[in-house]
Amino acid sequence: MSLPARREALRGHAAMLLFSVLVAGSFSLGARAANLIDPAAITAARFVIAAAVIGTIALAGPGGVPSAAFRAPWRYLLLGGVFASYFVLMFEGLKTAAPVSAGAVFTLTPLMAAGFGWLLMRQRMTLRMAAALLLGGLGALWVIFRGDLAAMARLQLGRGEAIYLAGCAAHALYTPLVRRLNRGETPLVFSLGTLLAGAGLLILWGWQAIVVTDWAHLPGIVWITLLYVAIFASAATFVLVQFATLRLPAAKVMAYTYLTPIWVIALEAGLGQGLPGAIVLPGLAATVVALALLLQADR
Repeated sequence: MSLPARREALRGHAAMLLFSVLVAGSFSLGARAANLIDPAAITAARFVIAAAVIGTIALAGPGGVPSAAFRAPWRYLLLGGVFASYFVLMFEGLKTAAPVSAGAVFTLTPLMAAGFGWLLMRQRMTLRMAAALLLGGLGALWVIFRGDLAAMARLQLGRGEAIYLAGCAAHALYTPLVRRLNRGETPLVFSLGTLLAGAGLLILWGWQAIVVTDWAHLPGIVWITLLYVAIFASAATFVLVQFATLRLPAAKVMAYTYLTPIWVIALEAGLGQGLPGAIVLPGLAATVVALALLLQADR
């Protein structure tokens, strides 16, 4: 790998490290707000706020938002629909799934992203990458099932975890789609198009839920969650994922999700929820080793 290419790859890795921290916060906050507002309503609001933030930054930047960036708008409708599905299913799943379990489910996305990356981009994996993804997936399953081998063998997922797993499949599909559909647009502009399309689709689909929501009397935790997920876990992570996807293979982009359960555990402990039982430690260790293997493979 040439020096400029390696520098760009390292920038992609740094973006995804920040991504993993920001995403973790959405699990802890989302679990506390999920039962207080309809998933479609809060997701539509977060897309609108995120689009406003990204749009303001893009318009203020050099060159603004070129009209040519919105050619072939079907690309943004497809990307916006896929990513909106992820967020709706995430909040629906968090109604019953524990934050740490949801964070562990999220770590299955690299394995799915690798499959979608091959289907859409013919991105191939080395043996080391395949072993790392498999190890990380097994570590995630260990955490999700809390070390219960019998439940793991029967794949007895809780309802919340199962719903969120479907959302993670959408997230995994989104990653290689960005690379496949990007036509030279900057991450900021491409994110804006995706957010605008996603917001429009969500408003149409969830109009009834949006109208009946008593926005003026929502609990404070809902507004804190909404602003956090809109600005940090949507606007910022949209740009970070798009930035990294143009520099790294899909499987490596999503590999940083392996750090998410660790950040979630730290946040939950900081919020007074204590630490999970020692039974989940082998699963967490496996995901860290998997990330190390993937980063070693990058060298």
